[in-house]
Amino acid sequence: MKRWIDLGARVLLGLIFFVFGLNGFLHFLPMPELAGPARSMMEALAGTGYFFPVLKLVETISGAALLADLFVPLALVLLAPVVVQIALFHLFLDPAGLPLAAVIVVLEAYLGFGVYRERFAGVLRPR
Repeated sequence: MKRWIDLGARVLLGLIFFVFGLNGFLHFLPMPELAGPARSMMEALAGTGYFFPVLKLVETISGAALLADLFVPLALVLLAPVVVQIALFHLFLDPAGLPLAAVIVVLEAYLGFGVYRERFAGVLRPR
């Protein structure tokens, strides 16, 4: 049973990042309008010209790696700061997206600290 839960968590997280990463390039899903500081932040990041293409490329490649069960620990490491930012953005600036953000945090934590814990054991030791 645990094996199926592990597989489901990996595939679901991979699907979320693969789809939303591709959406950054192909724009097949409508994105909700933002207001106030959330909008200002997104406009500032978009104004750099490079931030969103790099972010969406990382999301797409990492999502594909999770779906294909290739380099999963590396994909989790690459996605960790993205997941933290998604959670903080929705917690402080756009609470409407908090449910999906919570799912993403739970899946990332489950995979990183549960399923693939032994893969990260070396980097989590103080010496």
